[in-house]
Amino acid sequence: MNFLGRVGAQLRRPARAILDASQRRGQSVARVPAAERGGTADAPRRSPGPRARIARPSASVRLTNRRVPDGRSAVERNDAVPRWIRTYGTTAWLLIGIVIVVGMIVFATSRIQAVFIAVFLAAVVTSVLYPIVSLLARYMPRVLAAVITLLGGFAIVAGLMTYIVTSVIGQWSTLAEQFGDGINAIFEFLEEGPLPINITQAEVANWINSLLDEAQDYISQNAGELASTVLSNAGAVALIFTVIALSLFVTIFFLIRGGDMWLWFLNQLPARYRSNVHRAADAGWTTFSGYARGTMIIALFDGVLAFLLLIIVGVPLAAPLAVLVFIGAFIPLIGAPAAMIIAAVVALAANGFVAAIVVTIGIALIGQIEGNVLQPLVMGRQVSLHPVIVALGVTAGTFLAGLLGAIIVIPIMAVIWAVYSELRTLDPPIEGPLPRSSRVSKRGA
Repeated sequence: MNFLGRVGAQLRRPARAILDASQRRGQSVARVPAAERGGTADAPRRSPGPRARIARPSASVRLTNRRVPDGRSAVERNDAVPRWIRTYGTTAWLLIGIVIVVGMIVFATSRIQAVFIAVFLAAVVTSVLYPIVSLLARYMPRVLAAVITLLGGFAIVAGLMTYIVTSVIGQWSTLAEQFGDGINAIFEFLEEGPLPINITQAEVANWINSLLDEAQDYISQNAGELASTVLSNAGAVALIFTVIALSLFVTIFFLIRGGDMWLWFLNQLPARYRSNVHRAADAGWTTFSGYARGTMIIALFDGVLAFLLLIIVGVPLAAPLAVLVFIGAFIPLIGAPAAMIIAAVVALAANGFVAAIVVTIGIALIGQIEGNVLQPLVMGRQVSLHPVIVALGVTAGTFLAGLLGAIIVIPIMAVIWAVYSELRTLDPPIEGPLPRSSRVSKRGA
């Protein structure tokens, strides 16, 4: 207790000294004539009294008015810097921070790429099947509805793959003859046609034989490296099955308990942030699910039209080529046209130039229907990205992550834009012509 008393007395001494100093400053201010303080000589003067509190400048004022080495205050120093430099400098630092955060997210995602792919696939499947599960959940337990929906999806995929395999096996004998005749027709055109380039079938055969000889030499010289590559590819196959299993596991929980999982996450946040986070997430999920379902519908439409076109023209392997078109539709801008060009090449090799021209014209018509009718009708305003942004995004995604980047970059960009559009506050739009620069106006005058 004596120790605590001595500590309290020592702490009270500086406080008492500060109070006495403030009272002395107040009395000295009261003794200054009123005329010097900006008032009149006849104005009544008040003494502060023993208990009067003298207003002292706050810490922020003291910091703002402190002197810098050149004799100017901080306010004067800030006024010397133009306001636009301070504004754009702050904005630049904010942009640098955003770029750093995005870079860290991309780096972390690249380190756990398999997990990211599994979650992305689960989100795509959930966005497509969730409406069906919600519809069936009105008449049965949600777990049973999710199981029936997943089994139905697997049955459709398995049936489609079975049909493709059986169609290829059934057409294999006639397909070989058609391809042989088509390749001979192409060589005859290259050798005897109007083109200035003459390529004979013997030259092509020699070129193929030389490639085969080089391939054999390469295999014999690099057998060890090829064996290690095969083993690494076997590990890649195991990784693919792991990703598929993880994606299925996550999809089941998303379909059954997705709402409860999101509610639990919101409850972990402070109450003042929950509304904005939920609004942003709802806008992002609406955009992502709309993009996934719309892309699925458009891909199915492209595949069906391509299948009917190839059947009518008589091109072999119509079903596999239609599935290739269906898969290619998930790659924006370039996927479906590339797959249809492959179909045109097959038609050229199997049925000749007339069939290839018909298939090419049909490909162009399907592309026009997709771009001008299906995209606005199915996507609507859910994915409102300019075609230039889509092209730049696909190119950047391809350079960053290859085929996977080209597939996932557009939905990610669409989600980011939807979240930003939901949280931002728009200023009134500009109406009329844009204002001209004063320098340009003076030059024109």
